[in-house]
Amino acid sequence: MGFRMGIVGLPNVGKSTLFNALTRTAAAQAANFPFCTIEPNVGEVAVPDARLEVLARIAGSKQIIPTRMTFVDIAGLVRGASKGEGLGNQFLANIRECDAIAHVLRCFEDGDITHVEGRIDPVADAETIETELMLADLESIDRRRANLARKMKGGDKEAADQDRLLALAAVALNEGRPARTVKVAADDLRNWNLLQLLTAKPVLYVCNVEEASAASGNSQSARVAEMAAKQGAGSVVISARIEEELAQLPPEDAAVFLEEMGLHEAGLDRLIRAGYNLLGLQTYFTVGPKEARAWTIGKGTLAPQAAGVIHGDFEKGFIRAETVAYDDYVAGKGEAGAKEAGKFRVEGKTYEVQDGDVLHFLFNA
Repeated sequence: MGFRMGIVGLPNVGKSTLFNALTRTAAAQAANFPFCTIEPNVGEVAVPDARLEVLARIAGSKQIIPTRMTFVDIAGLVRGASKGEGLGNQFLANIRECDAIAHVLRCFEDGDITHVEGRIDPVADAETIETELMLADLESIDRRRANLARKMKGGDKEAADQDRLLALAAVALNEGRPARTVKVAADDLRNWNLLQLLTAKPVLYVCNVEEASAASGNSQSARVAEMAAKQGAGSVVISARIEEELAQLPPEDAAVFLEEMGLHEAGLDRLIRAGYNLLGLQTYFTVGPKEARAWTIGKGTLAPQAAGVIHGDFEKGFIRAETVAYDDYVAGKGEAGAKEAGKFRVEGKTYEVQDGDVLHFLFNA
């Protein structure tokens, strides 16, 4: 399990440039005119994690398999998209299929690149996109509640539950608040997620700044960070231009380039980490002579469900998990050393897997 992040934003904010850089492909055409992305482009990237290479070196693993993340480059939306303006509703379905939304905001000045609204104001841009998604949600809710009304007359309890949740969302949206601000009871979370409301998706604001501001951001990205903090959303500063240049360099040259730019890591690393935090994700590892592999799970995942990410049979026949924390594995120079140090543990069905755990699952076939 990785996660699927939709990249949205107004035209000409750097979405496709960022997508090309992140996925190391030219699948999305980046051009200085609106609507250059006609189909949603999908790209998978390996999630960088330095711990994986360390574990592979200690275990002598022949292969390293990182976990993966999917980016979906969704065509630039404009004011009125919910009513069919620009390329309109055909792209809203692509957002519904994503776990989170990376909302790219233009935080740089460049007279050679036009802005569809004729000004540089990332906070206003964010409000424009949010408004269009909220309007689309309201239209969807009205249509769905009308269909549910007939079922409820027949005493359909499931339809009544759906209608109740849709009504909660409608109240928030009519007050100008996205659906993600609605407080949902734990018992309702599964059904709430099944509604797939656009504005219920977690949002990560990606501030696309000029190269000189890539390390610390600028006044525009600071405004976005303040807005994100008020919303409980995430924000990250990236220079799509720098990421584009990095994508063309071999690893050793990329490291030198980053240092020259005053950056400690690539924007991809920051974006993925911010996305993980936004969705409450973490990584565990399986390590052996054949391969060292990373797996993505949600925080709080119990051992049987973590095993199920590898294969459903592992969860069904789960017996126990043998685990060593990453730091203990490294300190002991492997599983044997961790055992000698008393850091090797056997855990049962109620164990919450921790970030960095090195796990081996025992199960009944």
